[in-house]
Order: sequence, then C-alpha cells, then structure tokens
Amino acid sequence: MKLLLFITSGLALASATVVAQTTLHSFRKIPLTDQFWAEGSISGDFNHDGKQDVAYGPYWWAGPDFQTRHEYRPATQTWQRKAADGSTSAAPGYEGAFGANNAYSDEFFTFSHDFNRDGYDDLLVIGLPGTEAWIYENPGAKSADAASPGHWPRHNVFPVVDNESLMWEDLNGDGKPELICNTGGQLGYVQPDWSAPFGPWKFHPITPKLKYHKYTHGLGVGDVNGDGRLDFLEAEGWWEQPASLAGDPEWKSHRFPFAPNAGAAQMFAYDVNGDNRNDIITTLNPHGYGLVWYEQVRTGDEITFKQRLIMGQTPAENPYGVKFSQPHAIALVDMDGDGFKDIVTGKRFWAHGPAGDVEQNDPAVLYWFKLVRAAGRVPEFVPHLIDSSSGVGTQLTVADLNGDGRPDIISGNKRGAAVFIQEAKLVTAEAWKQAQPKKLPPAAAK
Repeated sequence: MKLLLFITSGLALASATVVAQTTLHSFRKIPLTDQFWAEGSISGDFNHDGKQDVAYGPYWWAGPDFQTRHEYRPATQTWQRKAADGSTSAAPGYEGAFGANNAYSDEFFTFSHDFNRDGYDDLLVIGLPGTEAWIYENPGAKSADAASPGHWPRHNVFPVVDNESLMWEDLNGDGKPELICNTGGQLGYVQPDWSAPFGPWKFHPITPKLKYHKYTHGLGVGDVNGDGRLDFLEAEGWWEQPASLAGDPEWKSHRFPFAPNAGAAQMFAYDVNGDNRNDIITTLNPHGYGLVWYEQVRTGDEITFKQRLIMGQTPAENPYGVKFSQPHAIALVDMDGDGFKDIVTGKRFWAHGPAGDVEQNDPAVLYWFKLVRAAGRVPEFVPHLIDSSSGVGTQLTVADLNGDGRPDIISGNKRGAAVFIQEAKLVTAEAWKQAQPKKLPPAAAK
C-alpha cells in the first residue's frame, strides 16, 4: 500500500490530506485469432528486435502490439469450431460441432529457444502424444528480412514424445533446458546435443519401464528434499535425483498419490507456507475437477504430504465459491510482485471435443490465484477472474511481454489464442476492496 500526500493551499489557508492508495491488477485482452491451431502458445524474440513476440500454431505475432502476423510453417488447419449457423464465432453460448476435418491439432506444446545461438529464437514443437518433436529453425540473419513470410526449415529431433504435461526445464543443472517427458514406458528427459542442436536428441531414462502411457498426465520438476538437486514429479509420487547422473542411473522412487486416478497437470515444488520445505502444487484431474497443494510433512527423514484443497467439484469447496472443470494446464509465477508465487490456470475448453467431458460448454475461464500468507493461518490462494472466454489448453505461458516488469499471459486452445497484458493502477483502498473477490458466507463454505 502506498500513501499519497495531496496538498492544497490558498492565500490564508493550507491543508494537507493523506489518501491511502493501493495497486489494483487487471488484464487487457488482445485477441490474436479465433481459429484453433494448437493447444498451447509461447513467447520469444523472433525478429531480434529486443521485444517479445508470440507464437501460436503456424504463426507468430510481432510484439509489443501483436497486430502483425507472420506464417512460419504451412498453415494446414486441422479443426475449426463452428456455430449452429455455420460461422466460426467465438462468442459464448454457441452450439459446438466438429469442423469438416474432425481432428485434433498437430501441436500440443511449443517452446522457444535460440538453439544455434544466432540471436533469433527458434521454435520447438511437439505434436500429439506419441509423435515426434521438431525444431523450426528461425532463418534470422540468413534471411534478407527476418520477418519474411517464408517458411522456416524443419528439423526432426526426437521420434516419440509422450505425456500431456510436458515441461522445458533445466533438470540436470547444466544451465540448459531439457524436455521433461516420458517415452517407451519410461520417465526421463530428452537432451539436445548442444554442439549440433538440430540433430538427433538423446533420451535419458530415470525409471525402469513401467508402462507409462503416451496420454499420461502430470509431470514436473523441483527440489523436494532440499538437497539442491531437482527431483522428478509425477502424479503418483516423486523420483529423487541422485548425486551423479553418469550412466543414466535409476532414480529413487517415492510413492505418493498426488493425483492417482486421472493424473495431474504440470506439477511444481514450492514453499507455499514459508517453512523452508517445498510443497507440491498441481491439479487433481485435468479432465475433471480439483486444484490442490500438498503441504510437506516430515517425521525424521521421512517425507509425506498433507492435502490442502484450493478448489474442488462444488462451489462450497472454495472459500470464494469458485469452481470450474478441466484445469489441464497451470503455471506458477509471482503475478503481483509481492514475492510469493501465484497459480495461473483455467478451464480447457472442449478437451475431447463438443461432447464427452464434464461441463464441456461452460465458460472457458482463466484465473490467477493469489497466494496469501497470514501468521498462524493456513495459506490460501485467492481467485481473481481474468477472462471467461479463453481458458487454457495443455500449455499455459506466463511471461513479461511488454517489458514493464509485470507478468502477462498467453492463452492458446480450441477457442483460438489471446494475449492478456497485465495493467496496474493506484486506486483508493475502498475501490481496491470493492474489486476483490467476496468470500462465501460461513454456512455456504465447506
């Protein structure tokens, strides 16, 4: 909270009034397209101008206004939502139906990285689970115009990537990211050969062959036991990283049912309650209900977890009455600069099409849940609605897109794609209070 001093003066009178003000966070939506091209999107500097751009499907949009679109690969659309009148309106309330091709997108995840270190970010694209990973090489300085509409060279780097909650993180501590996934029934990471990044990549298994399915849900990385090494998180437990990774040793398994039935979304290890032990944040069912954090509990050297439900199947399971289904992608970022990481997630619209999922035609909401700590109380995540017609896909990107120091959001899924620019303004304490979500009456809460 900030105190602003307003002073008014006259010929014979001077007075001072102290007005309490605080920062109110909101988001300005910039629609990119209402067409379905991918289940995720990413940011990166694709024209080497020092500004963040956005990629979704076969296109990238130049920042900071995201009004100019460039095609970097063939735009062969796989699925289009159609309204009852045959239009492709994205307005809520339409009757959904499959488009003519009746297929899923060929792009489940997209990550950006300057693989060849030429100053131009390339794109790592992952297709449906069970298919390959490929890099689209940004022509960059090789092109007379870096914003040329010409298609980028494509390099297949790995034949089969499985899982619906992939991550692109530095797991082994070498300062470079790896693709966190499963393949061939084993969990592990796919590592580029950084001396030849467009060549074949190598898979490093961390588990025996346990028949992990290509549509397995729930992966993450984080230091669970506080030894300084990142462990591997999955829906049914965590795998402890050994002191040495030479020879691809099997990691030690620690079983715990974080989301044992339908699996989780992305998973994070983070100290929610400030006790210097990392807790686990994830979803309970990416095609059902449940947002949760697990408080780490130790008895001697034994580590277990206590479930803390953030949001469940009914409004009564959240103090603010918030409930939505299919939280298929989540991000963990300090959204308001208070030093605590917050959760960003939402509803994946039409995960399996216009029928077959719970509440598939409910509003495709997008929320951020602010972490609030108070002495002597269990921390809570306070929900703030961002949008009701976007939601998430299998991937959600949060990044500072305009360089103002505040995280922004990119949403890409079957409703198309949109950018949400965070805006902050000083308002009176009363105006800020009125804008906050309201708790349910005690009798209505669980």
